[in-house]
Amino acid sequence: MLIRTMTLPKPTLEDIEIHLLLEGVYQYYGYDFRNYALSSLKRRIQSFMELEGLANVSALQERLLHNRAYLERFLLALTVNVTSMFRDPSFYHAFRNQVIPFLQTYPFIRIWHAGCSTGEEVYSMAILLQEEGLYHRCRIYATDTNEKVLQNAKSGIFSLKLMQEYTQLYLKAGGKKSFSEYYTAAYDNAIFRASLRENVVFAQHNLATDSSFNEFNVILCRNVLIYFNQVLQKRVHELFYNSLGTFGILGLGRQESIRFTPYEQYYEEIVKGEKIYKKIAGG
Repeated sequence: MLIRTMTLPKPTLEDIEIHLLLEGVYQYYGYDFRNYALSSLKRRIQSFMELEGLANVSALQERLLHNRAYLERFLLALTVNVTSMFRDPSFYHAFRNQVIPFLQTYPFIRIWHAGCSTGEEVYSMAILLQEEGLYHRCRIYATDTNEKVLQNAKSGIFSLKLMQEYTQLYLKAGGKKSFSEYYTAAYDNAIFRASLRENVVFAQHNLATDSSFNEFNVILCRNVLIYFNQVLQKRVHELFYNSLGTFGILGLGRQESIRFTPYEQYYEEIVKGEKIYKKIAGG
């Protein structure tokens, strides 16, 4: 009887180089991209090499490991910072109508924005909470692995050109005021009110390597998990599960889900289609 054995495809030289590059960055600098989705990583690494005029990944590795100042440019290229205020406005509309009444029963609310990027969604949530009269009893922890984007988030300064688009998204999200009340125009910038940052803590946190640092009533991690492979997604779901109190709220992005994770049975979807879940079992 002939038994066929499945052979895995042989890795390409580029795959081997990328593996060595990511291992080197982790061992030397502590940034762990080893379990990010490979296809997406490849595209970003290739684009970065083209911009830098590098012939291959080994040349990139040599430059990175011998020049720490070069690391910041590489990290900005590798991390995805595509975001906007009130992104997917139906999510915020659902949060306002379905989650806020539940949060109103708590004397103090801890919210974790994991992978907050440049902060647009953090300010969106702060605005929503102010309008619902809850911001004064909230603490928002906005974290990202990238120090540069965190600095941008802390500043609360965004391009004035985007405000017309953000105004439309704000209104679709159920905004109750004139959006222009929340910022001051200065040349080409929109500077958001300092009061929106009063209860926000911006800090570095790496979902790939760092552990839980508090118990939260709400965790928002939208459009981040899609860039991780299954191993890292499982780790992050475990981290979020352990960081949420019972009946805590988990908000994910449109293309993300708790389905097929070990924790699926411990949540219920409270807003169908918007990826807003409530933790219904402790552990």
